[in-house]
Amino acid sequence: MATLPARLLIIDDDVAACDAISATLTSRGFEVVSANSGAAALELLEREEVDAVITDLHMPGMTGIELCQRAHKSWPDLPIVLVTAFGSMETVVAAIRAGAYDFIAKPIQMQELLLTLTRALEHRKLKEENKQLRDTVARHRPPGDMIGDSPAMHEVYSLLGRVVDTDATVLITGESGTGKELVAQAIHQRGPQSAGPLVAFNCAAVPDTMLESELFGHARGAFTDAKTNHKGLFLQANGGTLFLDEIGEMPLTTQVKLLRALQERKVRPVGGDREVPFDARIVSATSRDLETDVAEQRFREDLYYRINVIRIHMPPLRARGRDVLLIAEHFVARFAQQFKKPLTGIADDAAEKLLAYPWPGNVRELQNCMERAVALSQGETIALADLPVHVREFQGNTFVLPLENPLELLPMEEVEKRYVLQVLQAVSGSKTQAATALGFDRRTLYRKLKAYGVV
Repeated sequence: MATLPARLLIIDDDVAACDAISATLTSRGFEVVSANSGAAALELLEREEVDAVITDLHMPGMTGIELCQRAHKSWPDLPIVLVTAFGSMETVVAAIRAGAYDFIAKPIQMQELLLTLTRALEHRKLKEENKQLRDTVARHRPPGDMIGDSPAMHEVYSLLGRVVDTDATVLITGESGTGKELVAQAIHQRGPQSAGPLVAFNCAAVPDTMLESELFGHARGAFTDAKTNHKGLFLQANGGTLFLDEIGEMPLTTQVKLLRALQERKVRPVGGDREVPFDARIVSATSRDLETDVAEQRFREDLYYRINVIRIHMPPLRARGRDVLLIAEHFVARFAQQFKKPLTGIADDAAEKLLAYPWPGNVRELQNCMERAVALSQGETIALADLPVHVREFQGNTFVLPLENPLELLPMEEVEKRYVLQVLQAVSGSKTQAATALGFDRRTLYRKLKAYGVV
């Protein structure tokens, strides 16, 4: 579609009226072509591209409504404005049903016409951008259900393409809500274990006392409630993939037994008297900074290197640029179908707020936001008012110097401290990521944080 000044088609059987409208719009910067009948207009549309149509309603041979019906069938995104001196509510309803964008009455008020054309062209632009977003969503689904076209996500796709055909152990890192489970699903679905089961387990979801039984199984009579033998998750995942989510929450006592199981490829059920071999690919995930946990002796170093043969890092949503809109469009389409709402996309001002907001809860927070917006929407697009207050009223952080009183200016040490702590907060407390962003080694960052009294 052309950008303003746009190309318009004027249709009126009154040649003088058609020329007058054309001349006025040409003087306002539009490129104008004209036709004096509906049939001639359809022939012109077959040959040439225009951005909007203005047509008289009452014409011999083919009326404006008939023209609108035929044009809308062939060019559904082309906005058509109907003009007539015989306006009535029945005519308006018929015109809209025929696919007209809007309806104005004669004598034409030029300001009204220009305003209507502006809205019509913006409407078409929005529909085309939404269509492009949906097309991009469709193109960038691989692998699995992941969506994104940012450089950070292409790095993830590239690494996935190189690891899926192996049985190497994979560690997926990233903040909560970034979609680490989707990476695990893609590794399983596209790998040699795809014919087997994908068994997912959240290590933080069960009490420590039950963790070993869940992972390794137990023999009958191993404890009070052990009425029968129980096959653990390692054996349930035989021939497939075992996904250990939030592995950083695993207690040290269980880490020792997990390390042995990974080294020996065997597990001993709780209360059992023999080891049982298993054949499953191990994929782990964590939102914790395991390198810091290793340094502070909260996670075993030998287990860390065992699970971290290949590492895939899922970037936070705030680092993925316009992926926010791709994912938001995906959720709009999903929830519009669920709630049976005729939504076509996201309004421009709402899209701007979605891009500006930092999404500390990542994709999970965006999904919640768009489900709410679709549920509340009353138009054909997600409006700014449909977004949560904290999203639509978000203002980015700025650093303001108090110049009115030079005595209040901060020393460099305080400026550095505030910036370091802000970076640490932005990466959800990950000292490794913060050190990388700041250009420090981890020891330097740790020393500074200790001086600030935060470790």
